Amino acid sequence: MGASVWQRRIPNLLTALRLVIATAFFVLLYVWTYPTHKLEDNSISPLRPLWGYLIAAALFGLAAVTDAIDGPLARRWKVVSKFGRVMDPFADKILVVGAFVLLAGPAFGVERPGREPFQVSGVHSWMVLLILARELLVTSIRAIAEESGIDFSADWSGKAKMIMQATVIPAILVLLGITEIHHGTWGRWTIDLAVYATVFVTLLSAITYVRRGWQAFAADMPR
Repeated sequence: MGASVWQRRIPNLLTALRLVIATAFFVLLYVWTYPTHKLEDNSISPLRPLWGYLIAAALFGLAAVTDAIDGPLARRWKVVSKFGRVMDPFADKILVVGAFVLLAGPAFGVERPGREPFQVSGVHSWMVLLILARELLVTSIRAIAEESGIDFSADWSGKAKMIMQATVIPAILVLLGITEIHHGTWGRWTIDLAVYATVFVTLLSAITYVRRGWQAFAADMPR
C-alpha cells in the first residue's frame, strides 16, 4: 500500500514551516536590540528576564524540532521528494548561518564609555565567515560527489557540528535573557566557551569532509 496524500505532504510542510519560523526568528533578533540604555557605571545589568531573547530561543528550538523529524518521516514513509532534498538542507543552513550573522551584528554590540565595545553574544564576524565558508565548501564537495555517484551523506563530524550549533544558538539567547553576561561572570565564560567550541567543531567537520572528499575523488580517478 502506497503512502497517503498527507504522508507525502507532512515532511514538506514541516520543511516549509521551518522557513516560516526562521523568518520570525530573524525578524525578532533584528528588531530586539540589547537594552544598552540600562547600562550604568559601565556595567551591563538590564532588567531581566529579557523576553525577546527567550522567545527567539523558543522559536529556534521549534525550528530545530521540525528539522529533526521531517527527514526521518520522509524516509520512513518512503516519500522523499525533490522539494525535500533541496529545501531541507537549504532551510537548515539559512536558519543556522542566519542566526550567527545576526548574533555577530550590531544588535548585540554594546558601547561602553571609556572601554572597548563588547559583543554580548560572544559571536564575532570572523567566526561567521569561517562557519559560512565551511558550509559552502562542504556543499560544493557534496554536489560534485553526488554527480559522480559517490555517497557523501553526513558523517559523525557533520552531525556533531549540527547538534553543537543547534544547541549553542538557543543557549546563548537564554543566557542573555536570564543572567549577567559582563566580564568575569559565569554567563560570560559559558557563552565564550560554547561559541569557541562550536567554531572548533565546525572547522573539524570541514577538515573531515575535505579529507573524505579527497579520498573518494582519488579512488574514482583513472590510473
